[in-house]
Amino acid sequence: MDVSVIIVNWNARRYLEECLASVYESSAPSVPEVIVVDNASTDGSPEMVEERFPDVKLVRCRENLGFARANNIGIKESQGRHIALVNSDVKLLGRCLDTLATFLDQNPKIGLVGPRILNADLTLQSSCRQFPNPWNTLCSATGLARLTSRHKVLSGEHMLYFRHDRVRPVDVLVGCFWMMRREAWGTVGVLDEQFFIFAEDVDWCRRCWNAGWEIVFCPDAQAIHHRGGSSVNDPVRFAVEQQRAVLRYWRKHHGILGRLYMVALLGFGQLLRYLSAFVSTLVRRSAPSDGRLRMRKASACLRASFGRDCSRASGGVGASG
Repeated sequence: MDVSVIIVNWNARRYLEECLASVYESSAPSVPEVIVVDNASTDGSPEMVEERFPDVKLVRCRENLGFARANNIGIKESQGRHIALVNSDVKLLGRCLDTLATFLDQNPKIGLVGPRILNADLTLQSSCRQFPNPWNTLCSATGLARLTSRHKVLSGEHMLYFRHDRVRPVDVLVGCFWMMRREAWGTVGVLDEQFFIFAEDVDWCRRCWNAGWEIVFCPDAQAIHHRGGSSVNDPVRFAVEQQRAVLRYWRKHHGILGRLYMVALLGFGQLLRYLSAFVSTLVRRSAPSDGRLRMRKASACLRASFGRDCSRASGGVGASG
């Protein structure tokens, strides 16, 4: 078995169906091992998989285990030389799987490779990141990165100055679509399950580099990422979990002082977002619901900034960002 495809799903039936169809189309005539780990969906996703894709190995979880833990379950069930972690709201294009697998076969020092990610309208979706540090997170939290996104020094973690048009090593590949070498997974270890969802990709990439494996972006393979296949179900909860994940990451890799720095920075950033949303509800009367949602998200994140870092979501958070 050359490639095992792992897809974690939570209430994203429509996206999952499209994703699975694209996996088989992308890999024809060869047939990859496909494993779907379902995080206790209630929208008929598991039944759809059983009916439409009988060759898929379906793992039904009795509760929502989170993104990292569910992926680890799928990886342990797999047998392929290479492991593709694919979000349920991703659609593969062309010979995507074969291109990435061939790339890994030709480059034995590379532990992780990712494709060029596109939006639904086929415009570029940035998928390459720098490791977070005090400076680039400051640029992001203050909004400076949005104003100067094409400037390398001021762009924050996002590498928007990079055209995503050539093969190059990067610190982090966004975890919506990875292909990793099984040998690298065995060396680096599983995704850290302390990250319920979000930031587990940044954490694993850092550990991958530390273990001596390279991480490379490969634009010859392409896929569409719809974004929010699961997060639309509870946007406030997802925003809170994202912030908690960031704080866990900083505590793990930068110690207590790093976490305190991020608490202050994120709190300041969320305060700015709340004030901006409040002003927009006054000025843009045509879209008050959008402003109120942004205010709810910012308010919830502000409260979470000063809560327990390691608290877990109790369901209602899924797999696709």
